[in-house]
Amino acid sequence: MNRTPPSAASAGARSTAAPGAAQDGGALSHGLKQRHLSMIALGGVIGAGLFVGSRAGIAAAGPSIVLAYAVSGALVMLVMRMLGEMSAAHPASGSFSVHADRSIGSWAGFTAGWMFTALLCVAVAAEALGAADVLHQWFPATQPWMWVLLIMIVFTATNLTAVGNFGEFEFWFAALKVAAITVFLVLGVLAIFGLLPGTSAPGASNLTGHGGFLPKGVDGLMVGVLASVFAYGGLETVSIAAAESEDPVRGVARAVRTAMWRIALFYVGSMAVIVTVIPWSAPSIAKSGPYVAVLDYLKIPAAGQIMNVVILIALLSAVNANIYGSSRMAYSLIARGQGPAFLGRVTGGVPRRAVLLCAAFGFLAVLFSFWWPTTVFQWLLNMVGAATLVVWGFIAAAQLRTRRKLEREAPEKLVVKMWAYPYLTWVALAGIVAVLVLMLRDDSQRIQLLFTGGFGIVLAVTGLIRQRTLARR
Repeated sequence: MNRTPPSAASAGARSTAAPGAAQDGGALSHGLKQRHLSMIALGGVIGAGLFVGSRAGIAAAGPSIVLAYAVSGALVMLVMRMLGEMSAAHPASGSFSVHADRSIGSWAGFTAGWMFTALLCVAVAAEALGAADVLHQWFPATQPWMWVLLIMIVFTATNLTAVGNFGEFEFWFAALKVAAITVFLVLGVLAIFGLLPGTSAPGASNLTGHGGFLPKGVDGLMVGVLASVFAYGGLETVSIAAAESEDPVRGVARAVRTAMWRIALFYVGSMAVIVTVIPWSAPSIAKSGPYVAVLDYLKIPAAGQIMNVVILIALLSAVNANIYGSSRMAYSLIARGQGPAFLGRVTGGVPRRAVLLCAAFGFLAVLFSFWWPTTVFQWLLNMVGAATLVVWGFIAAAQLRTRRKLEREAPEKLVVKMWAYPYLTWVALAGIVAVLVLMLRDDSQRIQLLFTGGFGIVLAVTGLIRQRTLARR
């Protein structure tokens, strides 16, 4: 691994290796085309969390789920804007981990990077299990583990080959998700205005009736905010992918600048359609899910199977993207001397050993779900339950420091600028803290926060010990 040892006099004891450094002298390729990156950015916001997880949010918040998604979406947009500013100035496969390393210290990059890697590896297991359940419903004579094995083999192989193959898979997965959600939104809007055969305009009856806009009060809204925050997880992957695109600066700048309308349209827009078209308390939402419930109400043939196909695509897309994102983050950490050096080899522009490490960890987590579903696998889920918030916190802290340095030393690199800096950065930090407080108040979320906090402390202490050891050397 090519790595420049940090100077003993350096207060941060940071590695100065470029994120692309590799053990055999190779480097990551730039095989992602602009169309790949654009569609990854567009489709990346449409995940299984939106299709599946929104059910719990609607049950908790009622029509105010629209406000919950708008509030959490605003927080996500601020975080993405900060990440975009840093990634456009310093494109790197390690994304926010590299930015935290440069601006705060190597312990911060170590903590954020390995926590995110663990989050994506566990997510690989969860998404693969979800996809296997859908396939098992279609083919009941099979066993779920067979589908998990097939899914893991296919997408591990995809990520072991040229990065363009990953990009091509994600391009078509994203295109299908975008097409599905667009059709849903168009049908929903037509139904709201009574323009579909057999439907009448509901007006505001479903928004103000059935207990009102806040049927469960502010507490219900807060639970809805919690449910919606974690539906946005994974948006950070686009900044990782940008480093392997033909034009990293232009790619990440475009992705970030379009984040606002994508979040508003796909998340807030679809929630507004659902709670306007049908009552939020309709039993069909709890039974079939909100999207199927709306399609059934509109008398769309085979609505359940159509949504199962869309959900399966979203789950497979997540498996593919999470193997990619975790392997690139792990590789970046290894290239900076924060992981086992033998895993840092790049072959054909791909960090294949890092891909195998992350895929193997994901598959091992799947086995844990079969062997110890209520103990070991649940511990893994809890340990990364609030990891997204930890990562967002590091992004905000890193942006505060990076922006000052860029303005002083390289203002021409500020291709993307955070709005109303530093005030909105502090607003974002306050929002992250507020969500953490909400998790502490919620019995079902508190255990995840405590587990994640413990895992984060272990990583931070390990990173600090490593940093100080290198400084003494």
